[in-house]
Amino acid sequence: MKNVKQIWQETAKQLEKVYDRREAENISYLLLEDAFGLSKTAILFEEEKEIDSDQLGDYIQRLLQHEPIQYVTGIADFYGRKFHIAPGALIPRPETEELVSLIIKENKVENPRILDVGVGSGCIAITLALELNVRVFGTDVSKEAIAIAEKNAHQLNANMQFYQSDILNENLPETDLDIFVSNPPYIPHMEFDKMAKNVTDYEPELALFVPDDDPLIFYKRIAEEGLNSLKKGGNLYFEIHEDFGEEVKTYLRKTGYSEVTIHKDMQGKERIVSAIFY
Repeated sequence: MKNVKQIWQETAKQLEKVYDRREAENISYLLLEDAFGLSKTAILFEEEKEIDSDQLGDYIQRLLQHEPIQYVTGIADFYGRKFHIAPGALIPRPETEELVSLIIKENKVENPRILDVGVGSGCIAITLALELNVRVFGTDVSKEAIAIAEKNAHQLNANMQFYQSDILNENLPETDLDIFVSNPPYIPHMEFDKMAKNVTDYEPELALFVPDDDPLIFYKRIAEEGLNSLKKGGNLYFEIHEDFGEEVKTYLRKTGYSEVTIHKDMQGKERIVSAIFY
């Protein structure tokens, strides 16, 4: 039996080789919680627990190679729930929780028909299904992502239907939608070298990057599909690159959407665009 607070401190100290102190401590908390079932309370009260030292050492070595904690443990927190996560899908971000919160806040329709394009781990679609108590549809081009999303839907008991579909080359599988949401790839390839290694080395490029000469490629295609798939008065929501808010807004207006609005996240960055189809 070992003092878990001491284990947490020793783990954090090792992680400080590649992370700053606060981040190392937070990652150490997540590792002990998600991989070994130890709560912060257990750590703070210095409980005695049996820990597999070899397994802990393996996890630490992976973290020292910049592998994201969510891929190491296979768990990502999103909107108060724990999602299964693997390298075939992006790790959910806090700004995406803000996107989900906005959709829930603005929804005025009972039993809305919702479609999420580029579903990834399913965090957006599944959260909306559970919070609004409705069936939600999701598409993704990646078989791996669909498999991860299906596992999450099963584990969280969400009413979902998934389609493997390439939005750039195929029509949407559902119409008559009240809410259409997407967090598509939006990072130009030119930004690759500026990004953290824990992102570029481990997260799927397919879900991250777009051509430098056409960074709005997914927004354009999804917006065009929305004209045929949304009900009159239906709502479109995008998570966006902070540098492209005005460009996305201009394109949506030109395409025929109304009440196009850019929303800032908690960091003051322009990260969400909403619009209505009349």
